[in-house]
Amino acid sequence: MKTANSKPAPGPSALVVALVEDDHLLREEIVRHLNDHGFVVHAVNSATAMDDLIARVAIDLFIVDWNLPGESGLSLCNRLRESLPNAGIVIMTARVALHDRIAGYRQGGADVYLTKPIAPDELVAVLLSLGRRIKETSTGDEWSLSLRDRTLSGPLPHQKISLTTREKTLLVALVQAKDNTLDSGVLCDLYGNDDADNQMTKHALEELIGRFRRKFKSVQGDGAEPAIKSVWGVGYQLCLQITFV
Repeated sequence: MKTANSKPAPGPSALVVALVEDDHLLREEIVRHLNDHGFVVHAVNSATAMDDLIARVAIDLFIVDWNLPGESGLSLCNRLRESLPNAGIVIMTARVALHDRIAGYRQGGADVYLTKPIAPDELVAVLLSLGRRIKETSTGDEWSLSLRDRTLSGPLPHQKISLTTREKTLLVALVQAKDNTLDSGVLCDLYGNDDADNQMTKHALEELIGRFRRKFKSVQGDGAEPAIKSVWGVGYQLCLQITFV
Protein backbone atom coordinates (compact mmCIF):
# COMPACT_ATOMS: atom_id res chain seq x y z
CA MET A 1 0.00 0.00 0.00
CA LYS A 2 1.73 3.21 -1.15
CA THR A 3 1.43 6.49 0.64
CA ALA A 4 -0.30 9.22 -1.34
CA ASN A 5 0.48 12.93 -1.23
CA SER A 6 0.62 14.35 2.27
CA LYS A 7 -2.40 16.20 3.62
CA PRO A 8 -2.71 18.80 6.39
CA ALA A 9 -2.27 17.65 9.96
CA PRO A 10 -5.45 16.50 11.75
CA GLY A 11 -7.62 19.27 13.14
CA PRO A 12 -9.74 19.21 16.31
CA SER A 13 -12.71 17.70 14.41
CA ALA A 14 -10.68 15.01 12.59
CA LEU A 15 -12.28 11.59 12.35
CA VAL A 16 -10.82 9.07 14.78
CA VAL A 17 -10.17 5.63 13.28
CA ALA A 18 -9.41 2.36 15.05
CA LEU A 19 -7.49 -0.17 12.94
CA VAL A 20 -7.36 -3.85 13.94
CA GLU A 21 -4.73 -5.61 11.81
CA ASP A 22 -2.21 -8.23 12.96
CA ASP A 23 0.17 -7.80 9.99
CA HIS A 24 2.73 -5.35 11.35
CA LEU A 25 3.92 -3.94 8.02
CA LEU A 26 0.42 -3.50 6.59
CA ARG A 27 -0.74 -1.92 9.82
CA GLU A 28 2.05 0.66 9.68
CA GLU A 29 1.38 1.48 6.03
CA ILE A 30 -2.33 2.03 6.60
CA VAL A 31 -1.69 4.20 9.65
CA ARG A 32 0.80 6.32 7.73
CA HIS A 33 -1.51 6.72 4.75
CA LEU A 34 -4.55 7.67 6.84
CA ASN A 35 -2.53 10.08 8.96
CA ASP A 36 -1.40 11.77 5.74
CA HIS A 37 -5.06 12.30 4.87
CA GLY A 38 -5.99 13.95 8.16
CA PHE A 39 -7.35 11.01 10.15
CA VAL A 40 -6.37 10.28 13.75
CA VAL A 41 -5.55 6.57 13.81
CA HIS A 42 -5.16 4.14 16.72
CA ALA A 43 -3.84 0.74 15.62
CA VAL A 44 -3.97 -2.56 17.51
CA ASN A 45 -3.39 -6.20 16.55
CA SER A 46 -6.24 -8.12 18.21
CA ALA A 47 -9.82 -7.95 19.44
CA THR A 48 -8.59 -7.99 23.03
CA ALA A 49 -6.43 -4.94 22.38
CA MET A 50 -9.40 -3.24 20.72
CA ASP A 51 -11.55 -3.78 23.80
CA ASP A 52 -8.87 -2.05 25.87
CA LEU A 53 -8.62 0.80 23.35
CA ILE A 54 -12.32 1.68 23.17
CA ALA A 55 -12.52 1.86 26.94
CA ARG A 56 -10.12 4.82 26.76
CA VAL A 57 -10.50 6.46 23.35
CA ALA A 58 -13.59 7.76 21.55
CA ILE A 59 -13.68 6.11 18.10
CA ASP A 60 -15.68 7.22 15.05
CA LEU A 61 -14.73 4.51 12.54
CA PHE A 62 -13.41 0.95 12.74
CA ILE A 63 -11.32 -0.96 10.19
CA VAL A 64 -11.19 -4.63 11.14
CA ASP A 65 -9.25 -7.47 9.54
CA TRP A 66 -11.24 -10.73 9.46
CA ASN A 67 -8.36 -13.10 10.29
CA LEU A 68 -7.15 -12.06 13.72
CA PRO A 69 -5.42 -14.05 16.47
CA GLY A 70 -7.96 -15.18 19.06
CA GLU A 71 -11.41 -13.74 18.43
CA SER A 72 -12.13 -13.31 14.73
CA GLY A 73 -12.72 -9.94 13.12
CA LEU A 74 -16.24 -11.03 12.19
CA SER A 75 -17.09 -11.67 15.83
CA LEU A 76 -15.48 -8.40 16.89
CA CYS A 77 -17.49 -6.46 14.31
CA ASN A 78 -20.68 -8.07 15.58
CA ARG A 79 -19.90 -6.92 19.12
CA LEU A 80 -18.99 -3.43 17.96
CA ARG A 81 -22.25 -3.10 16.04
CA GLU A 82 -24.28 -4.14 19.10
CA SER A 83 -22.56 -1.70 21.46
CA LEU A 84 -22.01 1.15 18.96
CA PRO A 85 -24.92 1.02 16.48
CA ASN A 86 -24.00 4.34 14.84
CA ALA A 87 -20.29 3.63 14.36
CA GLY A 88 -18.80 3.13 10.91
CA ILE A 89 -17.40 -0.39 10.46
CA VAL A 90 -15.22 -1.58 7.58
CA ILE A 91 -14.21 -5.23 7.24
CA MET A 92 -10.86 -5.65 5.50
CA THR A 93 -9.98 -9.17 4.35
CA ALA A 94 -8.50 -11.42 1.69
CA ARG A 95 -11.74 -13.46 1.62
CA VAL A 96 -13.44 -12.84 -1.72
CA ALA A 97 -16.20 -15.49 -1.72
CA LEU A 98 -19.78 -14.26 -1.90
CA HIS A 99 -20.84 -16.14 1.22
CA ASP A 100 -18.06 -14.41 3.18
CA ARG A 101 -19.21 -11.01 1.95
CA ILE A 102 -22.78 -11.78 2.98
CA ALA A 103 -21.58 -12.93 6.41
CA GLY A 104 -19.61 -9.72 6.79
CA TYR A 105 -22.73 -7.65 6.28
CA ARG A 106 -25.31 -9.86 8.00
CA GLN A 107 -23.31 -11.34 10.88
CA GLY A 108 -20.63 -8.71 11.29
CA GLY A 109 -22.87 -5.71 10.73
CA ALA A 110 -20.24 -4.09 8.50
CA ASP A 111 -21.04 -0.97 6.51
CA VAL A 112 -18.41 -1.78 3.89
CA TYR A 113 -16.58 -5.00 2.95
CA LEU A 114 -13.18 -4.41 1.29
CA THR A 115 -10.97 -7.16 -0.11
CA LYS A 116 -7.18 -7.06 -0.03
CA PRO A 117 -5.15 -5.65 -1.66
CA ILE A 118 -7.00 -2.43 -0.94
CA ALA A 119 -6.58 0.70 -3.03
CA PRO A 120 -5.40 3.43 -0.61
CA ASP A 121 -7.60 6.14 -2.10
CA GLU A 122 -10.66 3.89 -1.99
CA LEU A 123 -10.14 3.30 1.72
CA VAL A 124 -9.91 7.05 2.32
CA ALA A 125 -13.07 7.66 0.28
CA VAL A 126 -14.97 4.96 2.19
CA LEU A 127 -13.96 6.42 5.56
CA LEU A 128 -14.87 9.97 4.57
CA SER A 129 -18.29 8.79 3.37
CA LEU A 130 -18.95 6.90 6.58
CA GLY A 131 -17.74 9.89 8.59
CA ARG A 132 -20.30 12.15 6.89
CA ARG A 133 -23.05 9.65 7.69
CA ILE A 134 -22.06 9.61 11.35
CA LYS A 135 -22.19 13.39 11.61
CA GLU A 136 -25.62 13.43 9.96
CA THR A 137 -27.21 10.97 12.42
CA SER A 138 -27.47 13.54 15.18
CA THR A 139 -31.10 14.13 16.19
CA GLY A 140 -30.49 17.27 18.23
CA ASP A 141 -31.79 15.60 21.40
CA GLU A 142 -28.54 13.96 22.45
CA TRP A 143 -25.74 15.43 24.52
CA SER A 144 -22.40 16.14 22.86
CA LEU A 145 -19.03 15.44 24.46
CA SER A 146 -16.18 17.65 23.29
CA LEU A 147 -12.98 15.68 23.85
CA ARG A 148 -10.82 18.67 23.08
CA ASP A 149 -12.54 21.13 25.45
CA ARG A 150 -13.64 18.53 28.02
CA THR A 151 -17.22 19.78 28.01
CA LEU A 152 -20.58 18.02 27.89
CA SER A 153 -23.33 20.03 26.21
CA GLY A 154 -27.07 19.32 26.12
CA PRO A 155 -29.73 20.29 23.57
CA LEU A 156 -30.56 23.50 25.48
CA PRO A 157 -28.20 26.51 25.51
CA HIS A 158 -27.69 26.54 29.29
CA GLN A 159 -26.85 22.83 29.48
CA LYS A 160 -23.08 22.84 29.45
CA ILE A 161 -20.84 21.07 31.94
CA SER A 162 -17.08 21.39 32.33
CA LEU A 163 -15.52 17.99 32.95
CA THR A 164 -12.41 16.84 34.74
CA THR A 165 -10.07 14.47 32.92
CA ARG A 166 -11.38 11.59 35.02
CA GLU A 167 -15.00 12.44 34.24
CA LYS A 168 -14.22 12.56 30.52
CA THR A 169 -12.52 9.14 30.73
CA LEU A 170 -15.54 7.74 32.54
CA LEU A 171 -18.01 8.97 29.91
CA VAL A 172 -15.93 7.77 26.95
CA ALA A 173 -15.78 4.28 28.43
CA LEU A 174 -19.51 4.09 29.20
CA VAL A 175 -20.59 5.49 25.82
CA GLN A 176 -18.69 2.74 23.99
CA ALA A 177 -19.55 -0.15 26.33
CA LYS A 178 -22.24 -2.69 25.51
CA ASP A 179 -25.56 -1.45 26.90
CA ASN A 180 -23.56 1.56 28.16
CA THR A 181 -22.76 -0.53 31.23
CA LEU A 182 -19.42 -1.43 32.83
CA ASP A 183 -18.30 -3.32 35.90
CA SER A 184 -16.96 -1.17 38.73
CA GLY A 185 -13.64 -2.99 38.65
CA VAL A 186 -13.23 -2.34 34.93
CA LEU A 187 -13.94 1.34 35.46
CA CYS A 188 -11.35 1.52 38.24
CA ASP A 189 -8.80 -0.11 35.95
CA LEU A 190 -9.24 2.72 33.43
CA TYR A 191 -7.26 4.92 35.76
CA GLY A 192 -4.33 2.51 36.03
CA ASN A 193 -1.95 5.07 34.53
CA ASP A 194 -2.70 7.62 37.24
CA ASP A 195 -0.14 8.27 39.94
CA ALA A 196 0.54 5.18 42.02
CA ASP A 197 -0.36 7.06 45.20
CA ASN A 198 -3.74 8.03 43.79
CA GLN A 199 -5.14 4.84 42.24
CA MET A 200 -8.89 4.62 41.75
CA THR A 201 -10.73 2.57 44.38
CA LYS A 202 -14.40 1.62 44.19
CA HIS A 203 -15.12 4.16 46.92
CA ALA A 204 -13.28 6.88 44.98
CA LEU A 205 -15.18 5.86 41.83
CA GLU A 206 -18.46 6.21 43.70
CA GLU A 207 -17.46 9.71 44.79
CA LEU A 208 -16.41 10.62 41.23
CA ILE A 209 -19.78 9.54 39.85
CA GLY A 210 -21.59 11.32 42.65
CA ARG A 211 -19.86 14.60 41.78
CA PHE A 212 -20.72 14.17 38.11
CA ARG A 213 -24.35 13.45 38.95
CA ARG A 214 -24.53 16.72 40.92
CA LYS A 215 -23.03 18.64 37.99
CA PHE A 216 -25.58 17.09 35.66
CA LYS A 217 -28.49 17.82 38.01
CA SER A 218 -27.43 21.48 38.22
CA VAL A 219 -28.25 21.96 34.51
CA GLN A 220 -31.18 19.53 34.33
CA GLY A 221 -33.16 20.55 37.38
CA ASP A 222 -35.11 18.51 39.92
CA GLY A 223 -36.95 15.42 38.75
CA ALA A 224 -34.54 14.62 35.90
CA GLU A 225 -33.36 11.08 35.44
CA PRO A 226 -29.80 10.48 36.71
CA ALA A 227 -27.05 10.67 34.10
CA ILE A 228 -25.43 7.52 35.45
CA LYS A 229 -27.26 4.90 37.48
CA SER A 230 -25.97 2.09 39.66
CA VAL A 231 -26.60 -1.47 38.45
CA TRP A 232 -26.82 -3.81 41.40
CA GLY A 233 -24.11 -6.47 41.38
CA VAL A 234 -22.47 -5.05 38.25
CA GLY A 235 -21.42 -1.43 38.25
CA TYR A 236 -22.78 1.62 36.46
CA GLN A 237 -24.86 2.42 33.39
CA LEU A 238 -24.91 5.64 31.38
CA CYS A 239 -28.47 6.89 30.84
CA LEU A 240 -27.66 9.67 28.37
CA GLN A 241 -27.36 9.53 24.58
CA ILE A 242 -23.98 11.12 23.90
CA THR A 243 -22.15 11.84 20.65
CA PHE A 244 -18.50 12.82 20.35
CA VAL A 245 -17.58 16.14 18.76
